[in-house]
Amino acid sequence: MRLTIERAALLKALGHVQSVVERRNTIPILSNVLLAADRNSLAFSATDLDMEIVDEAAAEVEGSGQITAPAHTLYEIVRKLPEGADVELRYTSEDPRLSVSAGRSRFNLPVLPAGDFPVMSQDGLSSRVGVDAGDLIRLIDKTRFAISTEETRYYLNGLYLHAVTEGGEAKLRAVATDGHRLALAEMPAPEGAAGLPGVIVPRKTVQEARRLLDDAPEGVELQVSPAKVRLEFGGAALTSKVIDGSFPDYGRVIPRDNTKILTVDNKLFAQAVDRVATISAEKSRSVKLAIESGRMVLTVRNMEAGQAVEELEIDYSGDAFEIGFNARYLMDVTDQIQGETTEFRFADPASPTLVIDPSDAGVQYVLMPLRV
Repeated sequence: MRLTIERAALLKALGHVQSVVERRNTIPILSNVLLAADRNSLAFSATDLDMEIVDEAAAEVEGSGQITAPAHTLYEIVRKLPEGADVELRYTSEDPRLSVSAGRSRFNLPVLPAGDFPVMSQDGLSSRVGVDAGDLIRLIDKTRFAISTEETRYYLNGLYLHAVTEGGEAKLRAVATDGHRLALAEMPAPEGAAGLPGVIVPRKTVQEARRLLDDAPEGVELQVSPAKVRLEFGGAALTSKVIDGSFPDYGRVIPRDNTKILTVDNKLFAQAVDRVATISAEKSRSVKLAIESGRMVLTVRNMEAGQAVEELEIDYSGDAFEIGFNARYLMDVTDQIQGETTEFRFADPASPTLVIDPSDAGVQYVLMPLRV
């Protein structure tokens, strides 16, 4: 195998695939990236056995072939080469190392046979559905913060992607919850999405997909089966197993009859929560909201650090009440609000609270209150 490739193209493709490689691997070949040179391109592939990312880049190929080399080491080498450099990759059976050279720099890396590299099967994947990259970014960004990190409830460790029909309108919906808060975002279902099976996309896959979307063309192709999900971004593609489990019936926890409606300036509210939370105990991070007509008082009390109080003007004319929330959860939600205001819908201090973005009807957030 012998080829020459521009540093920028090599760095971009390696950057896409190498992040799936775990830093510590008990299986040596999983630390490597598969390089396959053929005709006028170099293909890249990396996997952790649960997820696979592939990409390709244009190259001047003098001799075709394939080999695997350490993913992170190769990426760091290319990253530190001068901008605009042409990189030569060469491997022959006589020298069991991959030669990487650019200008006066020379590197020789250990290799493992390409035949031992595991390739993820694409069996069972359904017909392709075209999704706008911007719409997919929105679904992920509005919901991924609520994905659970608690491994005991593994079925919450991902983003539930599924098609629904409400009021005669088909929608593609993403939902995440950790049991304390829930985030829901939806978009009009693209053509062909109505029959897609609902799948729980693992947290790591969601993160990698979001990263790839930054470099994706406008259109992304989505394929789903009960066991796998695949996203194609131009020349790059991500294939992943999905979480084998049943996502809870989230519809039961979304409040429908919360009648106490409050509107507040989102930026001012977020800043106030951030300030008073400065002295909160790290474990609970609880902030009390005392709500009355036209006014909200935020209070945090900490036996060791003292007390913080801040007052805000709000649009509210109902009965006075007090309710507590985790400050971090409040700030996570306000980070997602696009418009100038946030709308809270309360029932009582012990029931779930619904948070709405008046500027985006396709998102909803649910927060469980804390005792304060």
